[in-house]
Amino acid sequence: MSKRNSQAAKTAARERLRQERERQAKRDKVKRQVIVAGSIVGVLAIAGGISYAVMQGNKPSHWEALKDDKVVAPANTTGTDGTTVVIGKSSAKKTLKVYEDPRCPVCAQFEQTVGSTVEKDVEDGKYKIQFVGGTFLDGDSLGDGKIGTQGEGSKNAMSALGAALNVSPEAFLDYKKALYSAKWHPEESDDKFKNDDYLIEIGDSVDALKNNTKFQNAVKNGTYDEWALAMSKTFDTNKDKVSGTPSFVMNGKMLTTADGNPPMTVADFTSLVDGALKA
Repeated sequence: MSKRNSQAAKTAARERLRQERERQAKRDKVKRQVIVAGSIVGVLAIAGGISYAVMQGNKPSHWEALKDDKVVAPANTTGTDGTTVVIGKSSAKKTLKVYEDPRCPVCAQFEQTVGSTVEKDVEDGKYKIQFVGGTFLDGDSLGDGKIGTQGEGSKNAMSALGAALNVSPEAFLDYKKALYSAKWHPEESDDKFKNDDYLIEIGDSVDALKNNTKFQNAVKNGTYDEWALAMSKTFDTNKDKVSGTPSFVMNGKMLTTADGNPPMTVADFTSLVDGALKA
């Protein structure tokens, strides 16, 4: 091979190498752009997800959003926002205030043990009862069992009680009895009352509410949700200094046994009520 040809071959080889390097550089540049673009998209997606999560976290719950809404009070109520619920014969001279929370297990125990006695006393005109409902267990309990969550069952059951009260005082008492029954009342840690279908199923066990579309629609539509919050506020701001459930007050005095607890037997309850009626 001549020297000239050898030089030309070297020049051609260098040119081919230069072109290959340029092509590789272009490929590397495109690859870097794709990686950067993908990273930006990923960051934006993560940022968007975080933003959405924050927005959802800051979004008020159904119950929080209702706080400033107008209250629809059930029938058979009086007072501000219909939060005075008194049931019994007008001839009864004294009134027993009954403070309860729908999710309260001790309230359920009282209803199952002493509830029939209270029902008979009211029917006999021995005294009237004034129901004051609280929903504090929604905040104190774990709601759906997960740490950091709050319940809704007390408020939702209170709303359903309003729907029952709108049908009649008798339906209200019967429905409250069913809610607290051994068959239907869940464990305190089980927020089962937040389920409308479950509350309606319980309603079907009450004659006045069975297949009652007026009651069922009120539960599904949350007609008395605002009333439930108003009733809860009445409990929280009560002047009887009641902070737990169940609690019983007559003549402005808390009825408690010698050990300071609410009466949980028929004998203790009757003794305390009879004493208050004579006072």
